[in-house]
Amino acid sequence: MQSKPIYSRWLLLAGIASVSFVSGAFLTRQTSQPVTSSMVQQASEIIGLEFTPAERDSMLDDLADQRSGFENFRKVALSNDIAPALTFNPLPKGFKVNTLKKPFKISQVGAVSLPANHEDLAFYTVTQLAELIRTRKITSLELTQFFLERLKRYGPKLESVITLTEDLALKQAKQADAEIKAGKYRGLLHGIPYGAKDLLAKKGYRTTWGSAPYQYQVLEMDATVIRKLEEAGAVLVAKLTLGELAWGDIWFGGKTRNPWNVAQGSSGSSAGSGASVSAGLIPFAIGTETLGSIVSPSTVCGITGLRPTFGRVSRYGAMALSWSMDKIGPMCRTVEDCAVVFNAIYGPDGLDHSVIDASFNYTPLSSLKGLKIGYLKTAFESTYPNQSFDQATLQKVKELGAELIPVQLPELPYQDATMIISVEGAAAFDELTLSNKDDQMVRQGKNAWPNVFRAARFVPAVEYLQANRIRTLLIEQMNEKLKGLDAYITPTYMGGNLSLTNLTGHPCVVVPNGFNDKGLPVSITFMGKLLDEAKLLAIAKLYQDATPFHQQHPKLAL
Repeated sequence: MQSKPIYSRWLLLAGIASVSFVSGAFLTRQTSQPVTSSMVQQASEIIGLEFTPAERDSMLDDLADQRSGFENFRKVALSNDIAPALTFNPLPKGFKVNTLKKPFKISQVGAVSLPANHEDLAFYTVTQLAELIRTRKITSLELTQFFLERLKRYGPKLESVITLTEDLALKQAKQADAEIKAGKYRGLLHGIPYGAKDLLAKKGYRTTWGSAPYQYQVLEMDATVIRKLEEAGAVLVAKLTLGELAWGDIWFGGKTRNPWNVAQGSSGSSAGSGASVSAGLIPFAIGTETLGSIVSPSTVCGITGLRPTFGRVSRYGAMALSWSMDKIGPMCRTVEDCAVVFNAIYGPDGLDHSVIDASFNYTPLSSLKGLKIGYLKTAFESTYPNQSFDQATLQKVKELGAELIPVQLPELPYQDATMIISVEGAAAFDELTLSNKDDQMVRQGKNAWPNVFRAARFVPAVEYLQANRIRTLLIEQMNEKLKGLDAYITPTYMGGNLSLTNLTGHPCVVVPNGFNDKGLPVSITFMGKLLDEAKLLAIAKLYQDATPFHQQHPKLAL
C-alpha cells in the first residue's frame, strides 16, 4: 500500500523542474519544456514522498502554473536587506517581558594608571581604558593612534583586517577629546576604539561580507549597531575579517590566524573580531552568530563573547544569512566589558522588526550563594578532550556558592532543524546562485556555501515550516526545563547545546577556562534564560573574576 502524506505540492518542482545543472552552472529553465509525470516522480523521490501515477498526473497543471510563478518571482530584484514578511519570536507562551529599566551598574574599577611599558595598554580592559580617558591620563586620539599602529603592525600577519577606517577614527577620536574636555562625557565607551565584523555597513566604506563577489561593495548606510556605538562615543578603527558569507575563517584575502598559534585559523565566522581582540589590536569588537560564530572564535582565541537573545540587537545594516537565527553581540576581554558594550547596542530601532523592547538591568553580584545553576549532566559525563577543565569549572562555581542542578536538553531532532540556515541563506543569496557569481567564491566543494545554497533549493517549503514547528516545541520544552534555574553551564561544543540554543534564541556567554597541552585556550559556556543577559553576565563575571585565564594573552612576533 502506497503512503500518501498530505503535503503541500507547490515546491515539488522548485528544484528539478525549474532549474538545470549544466557543466556546474546553475541556470533557470524556460517554461517551454512541459512539466511531466516523470519529473514529478524524480522530485518526489528526492524529498522522500510517494504518489500514484494518477496523483502525479493530476498535479501537472498546478505545477506548471507554480513554475511560472517562480520565474516571475525571479524577475523581482530582492537585495539581501529585504527580509521575509515573517518574524521569528523566541518567546514561549505566557512569557512576560520586563521593560522596567534601572540604572546600569558596573564594578568599581579603582584607580588606573598608565603602564610602565606602553605596549601593555593593548590588553587593558574597556573599563580600565575608560577610566584613563575619563581622568584624562590619556586622550582618545593617543589611544586610537596606538591601536591603529598595532592593527598595521599585526593585522597583516593575522590576516584579520579588511579595511582600516583611519581617517574616520582620527576624526571621531578628536571629537571625543573635544567633548570630554568640554565636560560632555558620554560614558564608558566615549573615546574607546573598536572593530566591527565586515558584514556591518558603514557609510563611505566597503562592506565586503568577506566574499570575493562583494569585495568592492559599498553600502551607503550605517548599521544600527555602528550608529549606536557612535552615539556612545566609541571610535571605529577597523572593519574586520569574517569567513566568506559568515562561514569559517577563510575570506577572499586569506585565512584569519589564531594569535596563539598563527599556523592555525582563528575559527569563525567572527574570525577577525576574535583574533584582533585576542592579540590586543583593539579593546573590543562586534561579532555575529548564527550557529557558533561568536562562540567558536571566542573559544579558539581565548576571549570572552556574548551571544545575546535573538531579537535583542537590531540587525539593520548587517548582512542577512538567516533572518530567524542571526544575532549580533560583543567580543571582549572580560564579561563586564561585554556588559558595557551590550548596554550600548541593545534595544529596538524601528528598523529591525524582530527586536524585542526589554530591559537590561545589569548589576554585579557579590556571590553565587542562593543561585541555582544547572549543568548538562550527560554532556559533562561524556568523554571529550577538555573534560578536566570543565569539571574544574563546575567545582569552582560550586565553591562560589551556587547549587548545581543536573539538567537535560529536549530530545527532538534539532540538529536536522539547522537546515533552516541553509534555506534562508539560499534565499538571501538567491541572486548569487542564479547568476553563477558563486563560482567566484574562494571556498568551493561539497562543504561550502555554493553547494549548500544549491542543495537548499530542493528543501520543500512544507519541511522548512515543519522545522520551524520543531523550534516551537524546543522553545516550550526549554522553558519548562529552565524553570527554577538562574542559568546553566555546558561544555562549549558537547551535547548539542550550541545548535539547539541557536535555534531557540537563548543567550550565552563563553569564557576561557584553561589551556590545553598545546598551550591553546579552551572555554566553558554559561547559558541564560531568554532576555536575561543581565543575570547571565553577572554569574559569568563571578566565575571569571575567580580564575586567571582571561588575564593571559598571546605573545606575537613580527
